Amino acid sequence: MNLSVMWSAVPTLLAGVPVTLQLVGLALLFGFVLASGVAWMRLSANRVLSAIAGAYVFVFRGTPLLVQIFLIYYGLGQFQAVRASIFWEILREPYWCGILALTLNTAAYTSEMIRGGIQSVPHGQIEAARACGFSRFLVFRRIVAPIAVRQALPAYGNEVILMVKASSLASTITLLEITGIARRIISQTFAVFEVFIVAGAIYLLINFLITRLIRYAEWRVTPHLRRPA
Repeated sequence: MNLSVMWSAVPTLLAGVPVTLQLVGLALLFGFVLASGVAWMRLSANRVLSAIAGAYVFVFRGTPLLVQIFLIYYGLGQFQAVRASIFWEILREPYWCGILALTLNTAAYTSEMIRGGIQSVPHGQIEAARACGFSRFLVFRRIVAPIAVRQALPAYGNEVILMVKASSLASTITLLEITGIARRIISQTFAVFEVFIVAGAIYLLINFLITRLIRYAEWRVTPHLRRPA
């Protein structure tokens, strides 16, 4: 094992961390907004809306993320209508294609977490709140949202970690995030083992910090489960 190659690759690979964090951060932000709408459609009494949301979740959870990235980056540009539209300024950029694919993918999973969290709220608590004169908004803010967040947070933490790892697939469409830079270094040094060990260690460090943040968030939203001092 060539330690000098590993050491020299560290600063170069760290330069890809901001791009990785941007991809993950923007995808999670946009994905959560989209997932909230999809979850609302899934819980709607309107069968058409529920069916559309269900089909969206089924498609994006049932197909590989890599295929979704290729379809968006290589596929959409083949249609003249897309190239002539105002969206082409975004869709011709690999950066935004990567964010779009990650957003659509994570929104499908997150919407199911939100739906499951809301449905886990005991109906008796909602009825009791309404009997006390709470408005629908107040019931959601005081009863439904806190319980749903507690239920969905552990699963959402796993989704964040999966998104960090999934962001490495963006390197397949020429994005120079951590994995993309690693592949470029390997093409110059042929030190596959050494460079990917360093890249893996960087991903491990990022996910370690994320797990700490998620655990702190879980601790904050579950004061009733803490042991008395």
